[in-house]
Amino acid sequence: MYNFNLFEHPAGGYRKLFETCEELSETIPATVTGRIPSFLKGSLLRLGPGLFEVGDEPFYHLFDGQALMHKFDFKNGQVTYFRKFIRTDAYVRAITEKRVVITEFGTFAYPDPCKNIFSRFFTYFQGVEVTDNCLVNVYPIGEDYYAVTETNYITKVNTDTLETLKKVDMCSYVNINGVTAHPHIERDGTVYNIGNCMGKGASLAYNIVRIPPTQKDKSDPIDKSKVVVQFPSYQRFKPSYVHSFGMTDNYFVFVETPVKINLLKFLSAWSIRGCNYMDCFESNESQGTLFHIAKKNPGEYIDLKFKGAPIGMFHHINAFEDQGFIVVDLCAWKGFEFVYNYLWLANLRANWDEVKKAAMLAPQPEVRRYVIPLDVHKEEQGKNLVSLPYTTATATMHADGSTWLEPEVLFSSPHQAFEFPQINYKRYGGKNYTYAYALGLNHFIPDRICKLNVKTKETWVWQEPDSYPSEPLFVQTPDAVDEDDGVLLTIVAAPGAQRPAYLLILNAKDLSEVARAEVECTIPVTFHGMYKP
Repeated sequence: MYNFNLFEHPAGGYRKLFETCEELSETIPATVTGRIPSFLKGSLLRLGPGLFEVGDEPFYHLFDGQALMHKFDFKNGQVTYFRKFIRTDAYVRAITEKRVVITEFGTFAYPDPCKNIFSRFFTYFQGVEVTDNCLVNVYPIGEDYYAVTETNYITKVNTDTLETLKKVDMCSYVNINGVTAHPHIERDGTVYNIGNCMGKGASLAYNIVRIPPTQKDKSDPIDKSKVVVQFPSYQRFKPSYVHSFGMTDNYFVFVETPVKINLLKFLSAWSIRGCNYMDCFESNESQGTLFHIAKKNPGEYIDLKFKGAPIGMFHHINAFEDQGFIVVDLCAWKGFEFVYNYLWLANLRANWDEVKKAAMLAPQPEVRRYVIPLDVHKEEQGKNLVSLPYTTATATMHADGSTWLEPEVLFSSPHQAFEFPQINYKRYGGKNYTYAYALGLNHFIPDRICKLNVKTKETWVWQEPDSYPSEPLFVQTPDAVDEDDGVLLTIVAAPGAQRPAYLLILNAKDLSEVARAEVECTIPVTFHGMYKP
């Protein structure tokens, strides 16, 4: 077991992750040490914020900076790097008007001072102008690629040139207010996603949307998007914040946390009071966490009540079925407080002692395994319904007919998060698996790459002084036999080094270094991305 003997970061080099950088006009070569595996022939695509202020107006939250797409290309053992801002409406208008024009997650856009009171009033009257700042992730739909955030807008990009092609409004196709940046993609290219919507009787619900794979007639698969199943909402006008969901071969898993979006506040107070998205979140301290399941084909909600203690949750790791149970592994944050409250840029750019002090107050991270029994009808209350031999997770039926879930903790270390999880998704997504990889957050500062054996709880760590990696993406060796036969790709910021950023390739078995490709420019924080073969 690795001892999490942590690096301190008094020099504050992590601040470089949150600094504006320029886009590139042409690709730049990287300096390679080690050997790039010959099977790496495509591109690593990553997204994150790259513009942290417009003129003299700053963006305030980690999720506000304007979307910058990064690309490392592999060819004949050589590596090149390129990046470009995505030409969203939010970005183009900000650059044109030299101010924040569209309200972001934690930054309110003030109305144009040059407009008179009447035109400002009418702008308010038209309601919310939702951001299309797609800084969170990129994924394929059919033969196209889309950069995404969590609103209803997704942006089609050319992954070779990084040109912005078009903005697509998912509201035009399905009943949805927004979709997550974490879809599930099946082997044939079918995409599933979730978002809140207006359900029956003007109350809220959550819809799972299916987008079919590439069409024979070359038509756009988005045209054929449809809702396959609907989950009810615990509160009528306050949907939970949803960042991802679980999917097995036959089921969807939706975890409804106590972190709520106050829709009435969102719709009414938005423009007049100068509110941003962050102002519309609140916690329902009495709700706890609700676990919902639905059948996949055909989509059918299973009306069983599963409850647990309150957690915040952004990322599912994996879910699978086993002997009449659904096993759900996720990155949890204990309690009902919204973790995004700790991701203001001012917090993240503070001195190391201040960063640590603030993080001490935040919810504690933990990797948890929950087990949901599919058959709870004939069992008596008070008895643990989980009979899987390899887990201590329990499910106990209460007198009111609900089943209480207690998790097994797979990893826990104070203020050390195992986050931005990845697995060998192509082969083990929705299946019984052994290994998860993640970005290690040390008091919210990303400073290591971790691997976890979810069966034995053994851990491995890659870490170097003053080095700040990103989410590790797993790429399998072509003729792999073992689940962890492959490499991890991550972008590391090394502010003090001669070349201040590099693509790092690690052996997924033991996290030993295979190669690195260094570039002569800084690279800011990135959230998610993909390897495109």
